[in-house]
Amino acid sequence: MNRNTLFDGIAKRYGTLPDYPWAKFPEYAVFRHTDGKRKWFAVYMPVAAEKLGLHSGGTVAVLNLKCPPETVGSLRQISGILPAYHMNKAHWVSVMVETVDDDLLWYLLDNSHSLTY
Repeated sequence: MNRNTLFDGIAKRYGTLPDYPWAKFPEYAVFRHTDGKRKWFAVYMPVAAEKLGLHSGGTVAVLNLKCPPETVGSLRQISGILPAYHMNKAHWVSVMVETVDDDLLWYLLDNSHSLTY
């Protein structure tokens, strides 16, 4: 899935637009709940592949998503799902947006959205 499809789908599905909180990283986007607490449920980041432990070079678009801690280990066995980049690795995973099956990505997004209320 590409960035535009992902962002459009999140807007339609959850009624939220990306927030860009870091001037130093203008492409990093946070998706928040629309209630008063505005908790994050997803973080989109284009990250250098080597920072993710990948040897392919270039940049990889990842989406950090919260998941039940008992599922993190099994999720990380799936190609395209990595330990969370800059998040708690016991509760979050990084999903390679263009690698993971779209249905799985939406399933994980739905779970993250529910878990962060």
